[in-house]
Amino acid sequence: MTRLITRERLIILAVFTAGMTTLAIEITAARLLGTVFGTSNIVWANIIGLILIYLAAGYFIGGRWADRSPYADTFYRIIAWGAFTAGLVPLISRPVLRQAAVAVQALDAAIMVGSFISVLVLFVVPITLLGCVSPFAIRLSITETAKAGRTSGRVYAVSTVGSILGTFLPVLWLIPTIGTARTFLLFSLVLLLMALGGLAFESGARRMLRYAWMPIALIGLSALALSGPIKDGSLYETESSYNYIQVVENDGVRLLYLNEGLAEHSIYLPEEGAPPYGYGTWEMFLVAPFFNPAPVELDDLGRVGLIGLAGGTIAKQYSEIFGPVPIDGWEIDPEIIRVGREYFDMNEPNLNAIVADGRTGLEQSEHLYSVIAIDAYRAPYIPWELTSVEFFQNVADHLEDRGVLAINVGRTAEDRRLIEALAGTIQAVFPSVYLVDVPGSFNSLLYATREPTQATNLVENLLALEGREAPNELIDVLNRATANIRTTPETDIVFTDDRAPVEQLINSIVLQFVLGGMEGLP
Repeated sequence: MTRLITRERLIILAVFTAGMTTLAIEITAARLLGTVFGTSNIVWANIIGLILIYLAAGYFIGGRWADRSPYADTFYRIIAWGAFTAGLVPLISRPVLRQAAVAVQALDAAIMVGSFISVLVLFVVPITLLGCVSPFAIRLSITETAKAGRTSGRVYAVSTVGSILGTFLPVLWLIPTIGTARTFLLFSLVLLLMALGGLAFESGARRMLRYAWMPIALIGLSALALSGPIKDGSLYETESSYNYIQVVENDGVRLLYLNEGLAEHSIYLPEEGAPPYGYGTWEMFLVAPFFNPAPVELDDLGRVGLIGLAGGTIAKQYSEIFGPVPIDGWEIDPEIIRVGREYFDMNEPNLNAIVADGRTGLEQSEHLYSVIAIDAYRAPYIPWELTSVEFFQNVADHLEDRGVLAINVGRTAEDRRLIEALAGTIQAVFPSVYLVDVPGSFNSLLYATREPTQATNLVENLLALEGREAPNELIDVLNRATANIRTTPETDIVFTDDRAPVEQLINSIVLQFVLGGMEGLP
């Protein structure tokens, strides 16, 4: 009787551990792919959809397998192979993802898609085997047909509780602490040890020793395969609860990349102690105050709000041009703020770096701002909650009478649908909206003034500044802005909190861009 109870408990423990590992693999797979392909809905949909397919296959195979070989020994061997093959995924995928990272930077669509599919195929064996666990456990646990429903319910409940733990542990603790690949390895080893313990209990130590090479092989291979950086060429890299963060330095220029690394989120020149001025998107945010009627004095600028602080490039440029104006910068990832301070000298005394979601942080602010700048891309995506009319109303409510909104928007050479959608939404709140393309990039900036203004204000302010001792960098930026101002599109599109299909729109833009041969590269 005691042995029977212990066997049942071991089976339940195995179900719990397998459920935990299955969801941990799914969550960690998103981060594994996110370092190269990003974390868009497309990536998540592919991961979740294929894993569900693999699980469905596992449920079907596991049920038939259990009927043909209803032995606990078989049950634990299935778990052992599932755990072992799961631990191999980050090891085998690493060289594939390295090649994919190069392809992403070169916008090589064929290699990008091929690599993505190749990595997802690696999950077929482990997830299918883990899908076999629950139906097999039910078959082993049913001793009375009258209790079949109760037994099935208990097995799936225990598996689900394990899945809950597997959902939160990687995100909240393990990935930021030990990294994505080692999180895979840890869950695989825990499940593998569970399987070996079950084999030893059912068949004796001698039979279990036939599989003892598995954890040794995983640990040995991981020591060899996981010793280098995730991506080549990094000055520094780390993984946080939100992002894969990479700092790269080329020819004395330091750049901040997140996740797939398609976009530069901050830029800095360590030797000069300042970000460079040129054709970057960040400097175009300096133009915002000058859409007000001339003359706009540099001393007129009050408090500035930055949603998407990153490494502090915009804050540094505002501080250099306008002096030590108070700046509130919201960044949801505390690790990015730490990296900004350590590698991008984001230590201006006038900068208040706030760890918070940008929308929530602005809502809670008690201040009014002269400029609210929004640069919160997850390239090429803007978080949908920063695109709705309710959000822009919140921005307007936190601007001074002469306050200005500036937001960075993505586009291609031919497809400006996202600009049109955001322009329409902003026009539902602000009386005057202006559009400036950033030369040599896939970016444009939309500016909106709290009071009615005219586009000619920008030229008039430029002429007024040229007659005074204004910084040359500011004059250059204003010249580029006036040369690249475009007609603001008129549209009836208005995004709301209830319906803001921004990711669907961007997915369409990206797909059209790729299918069109990526024409119009800057």
